[in-house]
Amino acid sequence: MHVLVNAATSVDGKLASRRREQLTISGPEDFERVDRLRASCDAVMVGVGTVLADDPSLTVKDETLVADRDARGDPPQPARVVADSHARTPPDASVLDDRARSIVLVAEAEPAEHVTALESAGADVVVAGENRVDLAGALATLEEMGIERLMVEGGGELIFSLFEAGLVDELSVYVGSMLVGGRDAPTLADGDGFIESFPDLTLEDVERLDDGVLLSYTVE
Repeated sequence: MHVLVNAATSVDGKLASRRREQLTISGPEDFERVDRLRASCDAVMVGVGTVLADDPSLTVKDETLVADRDARGDPPQPARVVADSHARTPPDASVLDDRARSIVLVAEAEPAEHVTALESAGADVVVAGENRVDLAGALATLEEMGIERLMVEGGGELIFSLFEAGLVDELSVYVGSMLVGGRDAPTLADGDGFIESFPDLTLEDVERLDDGVLLSYTVE
């Protein structure tokens, strides 16, 4: 599986304010780029924190891109994947609507009734890991389900965990002209942080979009 992490941050690396409210960091050019990127992938993934904070639909907006997917034999929309160890995704979350396939990754320790509620809301539930989602195992299962290209859109905890597990192949970061600040504001990669060994990134491209810059990296 090829895993691409895509995010928009402020110049100080923040994904949102300390209130964890969604910020409009990028502009129309970057929105179009993200839509094209989604359309090129088999699935789009976020952590449950992003679902609870932003209630995203994670769908392709441009009808031409949707039609192109349909024409090449793909589902009109990429699948939506939520990493949700404790099955906290609300049954009425936009990511579980009927516009596209929904997959929720949960841990084995979660009560059966939580899994049943997600399935009743239309989600395919993948159980991986005892108390926390085993991302390597979960991604292997997703690959068996036909997902070969996965786009990850956040948040910082999920992004860090994927890097920690060595599962990321590409990183695209749009840096907008905005300063957020705040020691408690979420960053591109939260979690415990790296101390001695750090991911090896190679800068492949720099492009100006809107009033910001897009940085594209490959990950060794």
